[in-house]
Amino acid sequence: MRSKPLLSHSPLWFPTVPAIIASVLLPAALAHAQSQEQAKLATPAPATFAEDIAQRRSSAANPVKPEPPLEVTALKVWGRTDRFVHFEKEVEMTRGNMRLTADKATYRFLEDEAEAEGQVSLTRNGDCYDGDRVRVQLERSTGFVENPVYRLVRNHAQGQAKRIDFLDEERSVVHQGTYSTCQGVSPDWYLKTETLQLDTGLDTGTASRSVLYFKDTPILVAPSITFPLSSARHSGFLPPVTGATSKGGVEFGLPYYWNIAPNRDVTLYPKIISRRGLQLGAEARYLGEQYRGESTLEGIVGDRQTSTNRYALTSLHEQYLMPDLKLSWNLNMASDDNYPTDFSNSITKTSVRLLPRDLQLSYGGSFWSASFQASGYQVLQDVNAPITRPYDRLPQLQLHAEQLDVAGFDMSVDTMLTRFWHPDLVRGDRAVVAANLSLPFVRSGYFIKPAVSVHATNYHLVNPSEKQDADAHRIVPIFSLDSGLVFERDTRLFGRDFTQTLEPRLYYVNIPYRDQSRLPNFDSAPADFNFAQIFTENRFVGQDRIGDANQVTTALVSRYLESDGSERLKLAVGQRFYFNHQRVTLDNTPSPSRSDLLLAATGRWSSTLSGDLAFQLSQSNRRAIQTSYSVQWQPEAKKVLNLGYRFQRDSLEQVDISGQWPLADRLYGVGRLNYSLMDKRIVDGIAGLEYKADCWSLRFVAQRFATSSTTSNTGFALQLELTGLARLGVGGNPLESLKRNIAGYQSVSER
Repeated sequence: MRSKPLLSHSPLWFPTVPAIIASVLLPAALAHAQSQEQAKLATPAPATFAEDIAQRRSSAANPVKPEPPLEVTALKVWGRTDRFVHFEKEVEMTRGNMRLTADKATYRFLEDEAEAEGQVSLTRNGDCYDGDRVRVQLERSTGFVENPVYRLVRNHAQGQAKRIDFLDEERSVVHQGTYSTCQGVSPDWYLKTETLQLDTGLDTGTASRSVLYFKDTPILVAPSITFPLSSARHSGFLPPVTGATSKGGVEFGLPYYWNIAPNRDVTLYPKIISRRGLQLGAEARYLGEQYRGESTLEGIVGDRQTSTNRYALTSLHEQYLMPDLKLSWNLNMASDDNYPTDFSNSITKTSVRLLPRDLQLSYGGSFWSASFQASGYQVLQDVNAPITRPYDRLPQLQLHAEQLDVAGFDMSVDTMLTRFWHPDLVRGDRAVVAANLSLPFVRSGYFIKPAVSVHATNYHLVNPSEKQDADAHRIVPIFSLDSGLVFERDTRLFGRDFTQTLEPRLYYVNIPYRDQSRLPNFDSAPADFNFAQIFTENRFVGQDRIGDANQVTTALVSRYLESDGSERLKLAVGQRFYFNHQRVTLDNTPSPSRSDLLLAATGRWSSTLSGDLAFQLSQSNRRAIQTSYSVQWQPEAKKVLNLGYRFQRDSLEQVDISGQWPLADRLYGVGRLNYSLMDKRIVDGIAGLEYKADCWSLRFVAQRFATSSTTSNTGFALQLELTGLARLGVGGNPLESLKRNIAGYQSVSER
């Protein structure tokens, strides 16, 4: 039976019967009630009510977008027309992305406000709040919830509070609450705050008067903490960095990150070093459509150990001034030779002895390119192992032109004009022109490539030595013939089908002798002997020495290819044979009749095992000159073992072992040992443990590394990574050390 329409301002009661369900579409006035089996309020509001609401909304400062209707279900409902509706028992309200369930709820028409109490659960944009009482202004998304337990879908965070205020759709304030990305009633870590401001629009959380608890133990007290609600970058203080090294003693730093724009940021990192004083540093990064770069400056005023001011600077920049015109620089400097030794964890690495300073302007055309470059070096000398300062190029002009397949010919011309400057050695200008012409024949089973070239050089020296002329020149013709065959067959290896290739190759070079003993040597040195070098014309790098040659290089390569063309195994052997004695040398070393024998193997023997081998064998005494081996076994993620060996006769012999391996459930061991068998000392050593929990990771790393030929530095790092909050550390960032030292390393916090 249908009840009478509601009278304005008169209450209407429905019998409390469990079978009665009310479904309401609001904002609309109460219009009629259905039978006792189902009560439904769904008719449009009277015109007078609609006009009244329209007038109220039009008078607002900002126009309001139309809202979706409010849908409500309950077992009991009553109210007053145009004023309020009260619901009881199994109440559920839904509007857009908001859902509210409670024992009791009231909706007020004029305020567009819902208030609920008794086992309240509110969901907004996926975030869930369970509390005792809720009041929400639906249109503006403002309100509060009392004594809530909340869960945030954005970063899987959760916590509880005395009260949460909703300022708008994106902002909320948690009063006297907790915050954690751990799940469960008793999280492993949580942030206890007086107030916590959450802004999903800015993707930022800001906690005031906070205490960070780990395993119910306070580990950090801070007046203010700012953290991202996702992996995005945000301005604010980074976690403090503390540690100790054998060079500097105890260190404490408090970095500040300034996110200027999505493509610009600055990190300030003041650091107190107990034995030296206050070190200040800043790192700036920027990225644009036509440019990018980063610069770092750090220094210490009045170093207590040296009583001097010390600093280091590095700057990298690339920019397109025009579509084909590019400007770049690479600037590095340090206050003294020992800066990288004393501040080995800083921007100047301990292994760097030459700090380059380059400025380059380059232009690329359709078949040619040109560049202008000025470059120099700062030499950081080790008194126990001094090195020679290279020449500065002030400046160097280069022009390269190339045309391929012109009536079957490939042609190229390289021109270079350089002014060399050195404080102690011969200085002067050098002009080089190198022209090349080749006629390649390439077919499916073979290739032949004859080539001729001319290398012309002219010198003008400012301060020549007694055995040198102020003006000199050299013209050298060069002829080469490169050829090879490719054979293929089907075969089986490791129980699988492969395509095996057999690739013999011959490379002949003829360069007549030119006396170059009276010419200066600005940039030439013997080239490293390897597979790439034996198929080049000149046995020297640089332009000041062109080696005489009447020689042939022989090589044999065999590859095992998968059905998709990927290379599973490569074997190679190569050797160079000389038909005359080499007369152009840098150190008067007599030339042999044939070169050392080169052997190499590169293989991926399975999906988990791979390795490389390189071997150089002397043909005069059958002794190894250079040897290197490396094997990597990586059966699955976060499991890797590396073994390496390097040998250079009379100069180097090192064993390198590194790896990452699970020791127990969630516990991993990491380490690297680079040991010099010749010097009987650890060149680099690192060892540590990592533990991965559901919402945090803990890693401890101890490291020892050489800072010079006779000294080493020792330090340790302890880092607690709280997922979604911050990384708290002692002794720097061990993640960077592990990634740099262990090939194949993966952070335990990565999924």
